[in-house]
Amino acid sequence: MTVGITGLGTYVPDETVTGEAIAAESGIPEEVVVEKMGVREKRVCPPDGDHATDMSVKAAEAALADAGVDPTDLDVVVYHGSEYKDHVVWSAAAAITDRIGATNAYATESYTLCAGAPIALRQVTAQLETEPMETALLVAASREEDLVDYGNEDSSFMFNFGSGASALVVEAADEGEDSDAAADGDESSDAALFGGRARATVHASAAETDGSFADDVVMPAGGSKRPPSEETVREGLHTLDVPDPEGMKERLGPVSLPAYLSVADEALERSGFERDDLDYVALTHMKRSFHERVLDELGLDPASDGYYLDEYGHVQSVDQALALEAGVETGRLEPGDLVCLLAAGTGYTWSATVLRWRG
Repeated sequence: MTVGITGLGTYVPDETVTGEAIAAESGIPEEVVVEKMGVREKRVCPPDGDHATDMSVKAAEAALADAGVDPTDLDVVVYHGSEYKDHVVWSAAAAITDRIGATNAYATESYTLCAGAPIALRQVTAQLETEPMETALLVAASREEDLVDYGNEDSSFMFNFGSGASALVVEAADEGEDSDAAADGDESSDAALFGGRARATVHASAAETDGSFADDVVMPAGGSKRPPSEETVREGLHTLDVPDPEGMKERLGPVSLPAYLSVADEALERSGFERDDLDYVALTHMKRSFHERVLDELGLDPASDGYYLDEYGHVQSVDQALALEAGVETGRLEPGDLVCLLAAGTGYTWSATVLRWRG
């Protein structure tokens, strides 16, 4: 069985906020916001539009068109985007499934915060390999920028949060001589794989979690511990906060880079590869210096073997699709390249999935 990505779609809102504007509102120097945090600008949603499902539907329609797949051919729709969506205690996946006309699919959700894209792809790949199903849609969206208080210096590492959505059509093909060759990197067999529609073939994944960080990033009110009330709204407890920013930084610093490298190496090894085989990394948006260090440690050139999303900011589990799309548009990502989707999300979970890019 070969699993491939046959469609890729993204959507970002029209409205932008510049690093200069963020600096003015937060009091942080513009050079720090733009150069260190890596936000030249980012996309933001209007209050009355571009809700999570709106953006997801637009990205899904683009991915389905890219794959040439009718929504009625989908077996499952998986939403792996932000938990902050149109309503609370509510299935965005079900709403998206209905709105795109996926009448034969069931809907479910996978939530691993910003580590979600590699893990959702891992989960649906396993389903396609083991269950009697052929076609899946992975969709994600985030507008967590709404939850950022630029007056709260303790949460400044989240000032890069932007908005947008992504979708991947993922299909399974029966084992055969042509599909086997293509999965192993034989570009001459690409025409036979998924009828020549493959954007990428999917290899192995890895993930790890350090749950000691579970309470380091929270929205203080809105959950069962402190339900919404007039008091919580008045006190401004419905934005994201970091209760102990210095403590989090002190504990996260020594473990973050080793964890990124660990999951990348494990996914590569499980796929039958090593760092020297890697051509491109689609990485979660982070401060510029750390982005460059991760790629450098993997033996890659940050200027050509990845894409820094400083015109989007950090769009939760949408980052990887944006980096793939930008890599293609800039000529950094080419057919035959070995790719690692590499992510991390507060909690703290690190994740990776390896792909062979087809075009």
